[in-house]
Amino acid sequence: MLTAVVFTPLAGALAILLLAWLTKVIRWQGGSARRKPTPGWLKAGPRTQRARSLALLVSVAELLLSVTVFLSYDLAQGGLQLITRADWIVPINAQYYLGVDGLSAPLVLLNGLLGLCAVLASWNVRRRAKEHFIWLLVLQTAVMGVFTSLDFVLFFVFWELELIPMYLLISIWGSGRKEYSALKFLAFTIFGSAFMLVGLLVLYFSTGTFDMVALGQQKEWSNLILPVQVVFFLFFTAFAIKLPSWPVHTWLPDAHTDAPTAGSVMLAGVLIKMGGYGLIRVCVTMFPEVAREYAWLLVALGVMSVMYGAVVTMRQNDLKRMIAYSSISHMGLVLIGISSVGVAADRLSPVGLSGAALQMFTHGTITGLLFLLVGFVYEKAHTRYIPDLGGLAARMPFLAAFLVMAGLASLGLPGLSGFVAELLVFLGTFSVWGWPTAIAVFSIVLTAGYILWMVQRVMFGPALRRYDHVGDATLAEAIPVVLLFIAILAVGVYPAWLTDVFTSGVAPIISRFG
Repeated sequence: MLTAVVFTPLAGALAILLLAWLTKVIRWQGGSARRKPTPGWLKAGPRTQRARSLALLVSVAELLLSVTVFLSYDLAQGGLQLITRADWIVPINAQYYLGVDGLSAPLVLLNGLLGLCAVLASWNVRRRAKEHFIWLLVLQTAVMGVFTSLDFVLFFVFWELELIPMYLLISIWGSGRKEYSALKFLAFTIFGSAFMLVGLLVLYFSTGTFDMVALGQQKEWSNLILPVQVVFFLFFTAFAIKLPSWPVHTWLPDAHTDAPTAGSVMLAGVLIKMGGYGLIRVCVTMFPEVAREYAWLLVALGVMSVMYGAVVTMRQNDLKRMIAYSSISHMGLVLIGISSVGVAADRLSPVGLSGAALQMFTHGTITGLLFLLVGFVYEKAHTRYIPDLGGLAARMPFLAAFLVMAGLASLGLPGLSGFVAELLVFLGTFSVWGWPTAIAVFSIVLTAGYILWMVQRVMFGPALRRYDHVGDATLAEAIPVVLLFIAILAVGVYPAWLTDVFTSGVAPIISRFG
């Protein structure tokens, strides 16, 4: 099951490539002499139409597989499930080892959902469309592999594989300073990966295994060739860059601003969640005592990210850059939730970690929806500069309505998913870090300010004559918008279907602190 979930997008990418090759071969043969007519399945339309249709088919299949994995997870049983295990690189004892638990199963679902939305967001791509969809599908495979890998070598391979498609999506189909932003994204992430590689090699040479499950059950680390605190921070650096946390966040606004719409959706929705997932899966699970010892640093970086991101967001005049900085603020809540492990073992509850995990899911859907909407507005109005926009609600009521609702979810309105995640984070950490949590709570006021100000300036006010020609969302644009909002509403109205899964995933981690 998990093998199919991980590699279905990659198989789809290869199918698009093979289909394009067959088309060229048949056209070349037909051009040299009169031969057999081109088969009907190859005459379905231009290459762009065939590529996007196949990508859509594959992404729908991937979403269905992701839903199946999520629904197949047995809460009563808990622990790791749907395990696939086989020898891979025997000389170094590396295995092909996949599995999901309550922490990773919802993120698999999130990746499947956003993968479909990214394909639909790319429906109007015309330039090198075949390559665009190929790299989107490869990116989805890489992220799915990170969320399901239980062997460190396999985990690292998928972690690095993600860099290639994301770099190409930004540098080829992006806008503005796209080459600079793509290189900055690559440089920061490779820098973090170097630290991770050193950390996992230290673990291997000290224990003789890359098995993340066995390493997560290790009770003491006296046999490490480096101090356990050093190994902790090797991994922490890599994951903090990907999250991203202040002060290693500067690659994110540039990458978001210059990425194509689909790239921004995947980057905000699942790529930066790899950082939060790694922090919980590796840093907290494998090194609980070090995580408790340095919980003060986690909450300090989290509060700084939350407040810095919110304040800087208020100064932005570019729609995408504004949402990018808001992502730094909201992902800071993940660090704050994780810092709840700083309390004594007899007072530690799963609320803070569950809130951090839920924040990753809800931020993925909310910010993914915001980037979708901003991308569609840009395609129609041809500008993201907020002072030049205004009165668009009269021209695009559907997009305006969902921009308002996505904004309300982002600022934490009760009944929508953002409220549930933030509430769990604050409840889980306030008893541990009172004043820092209170400062972070104030970010809700700032979020409400910049979200409502943005919506008012962009969508309301007198209609501008220069936008008389713009239209509302097409069917291909409306479908991903509705899908993401359904997910936001479902978590906001009845969060137990997701929080129960996350709680079952963090419960074994909490037991490590006992």
